[in-house]
Amino acid sequence: MTIEDKDKKKNYYKKGVREIYSKTLEAGNRRYYFDTNETNAGDYFLSITESKKLFLNDGKFIFKKHKIFLYKEDFKDFKKILNDMIKFIFEKKGEKVISNKTNIIKNKKFIIEKDKKEIIKDKERKKKKIKKEINNKK
Repeated sequence: MTIEDKDKKKNYYKKGVREIYSKTLEAGNRRYYFDTNETNAGDYFLSITESKKLFLNDGKFIFKKHKIFLYKEDFKDFKKILNDMIKFIFEKKGEKVISNKTNIIKNKKFIIEKDKKEIIKDKERKKKKIKKEINNKK
């Protein structure tokens, strides 16, 4: 945790917010933090933070964070819309993940296989050429 993060956290708690309950979901290079917090008034709210590890050109990395706050009065509507959106996506595209990474890997394998075939053909052409040259010398 950087000094800047510590300062932000101090300011966050100065505002009268206490963390009550937390869960973390690790998903590849992303992490989702679900935190139940309490205000000075004694009510709870939910904060969801997405933290994504990004690599810089110099090899170092940073964490990019996005945070949303959900308050009790919005829970029912938020849950309904979230469930509707998930249902829509699963109905339209299924639960299997569709990824460009998979297609890129397949394309690379195709290119590699194609390159291998070309190399083999080139070797066969060279062998034929050598045989032809040998036969012509005889």
